[in-house]
Amino acid sequence: MSDQLLRTENLIVGYGRHIIVQGMDFSVNPGEIVTLIGANGAGKSTLLKTIANQLAPLAGTVYLHDKAGISERELAKIMSVVLTVRIDPELMTCEDVVSSGRYPYTGRLGILSENDRQKVAEAMEMTHVTELRERAFSQLSDGQRQRVMLARAVCQEPEILVLDEPTSFLDMKHKLELLMLIRRLTEEKQIGVIVSLHELELAERVSDRILCIRNGKIDRTGTPGEIFKDDYIRELYQISCGSYHPVTGAELEAVKGKPEIFVIGGGGMGIPVYRRLQRQGIPFACGVLHENDMEYPVASALAAEVMTEKAFEPVSEIQFQKAAAVLEKCRNVICACTAFGTMNQKNFELLKLAETAGKLIKNQIL
Repeated sequence: MSDQLLRTENLIVGYGRHIIVQGMDFSVNPGEIVTLIGANGAGKSTLLKTIANQLAPLAGTVYLHDKAGISERELAKIMSVVLTVRIDPELMTCEDVVSSGRYPYTGRLGILSENDRQKVAEAMEMTHVTELRERAFSQLSDGQRQRVMLARAVCQEPEILVLDEPTSFLDMKHKLELLMLIRRLTEEKQIGVIVSLHELELAERVSDRILCIRNGKIDRTGTPGEIFKDDYIRELYQISCGSYHPVTGAELEAVKGKPEIFVIGGGGMGIPVYRRLQRQGIPFACGVLHENDMEYPVASALAAEVMTEKAFEPVSEIQFQKAAAVLEKCRNVICACTAFGTMNQKNFELLKLAETAGKLIKNQIL
């Protein structure tokens, strides 16, 4: 008997005769979050609907606890689903909607026991929607609806949770709260989660395993560390304008042209300056940055020219002279650094050169 909660075998999904994704073989284990990523239209939602038995597979099999073709009632006790389809239940309060998650456990009349009501209250508290209890569901914002539907899924006490873009309508506070809740459920209750996400930075932080959907198949699978690499994400999403870095995220395209401004950066202090110059369409150079500096990926993506030094080495005379030559050709200099130490002492000398040449300007002038 396998420990896998969910397993697919040669699964093909689509609509009618139109195949969207095929050859799907993957599993979801207890206490594991498996995240689907890929471009719009890749088939993530179609796959989730098929797993949730809302679409019939074109071929292949979905197994739950190594069983296929289980009844709707049995499925409702094993799996909770929160999809992006907008529902509009008439004359139902939020508490009514959440309570419907207990119906797989009630009799034919759907009468809730005291235990059921306690489960509803606990789920609403966990998802921070208790204050919406008496509100009409139809009057909620999209973000509030999403949280109420998650509460409904939680009170269903599933072994498997299927979520399609659950963070789409949420503000940052509620995105983080939702993901922390999902993480807690997987750890404390050992449920398995399969979720689609567009926010790559969130997918990287919350997932145990990533499935990448591309060209109608699973293109790659692995841990976040194995998947979130600049070259692969660029390929997966066919990024031709701008760039992506696993630490700093997406950046717009660099401004072409000879550098007009030289930025003395380091320690992350230069990042807002680089992005502001890019927004204003001003080509710039920067340095001298160590190759392990947190702002190096942003500088490499946005600057016309970057002067660098090896990690953990003091800025050398050679790199200083290169930077000084570029600085001399720029009309102005911005110093984003607020402190200088042994490793970047040469950058302090660049600052003095800029002051002597009368090129130093304040950030606020831009």
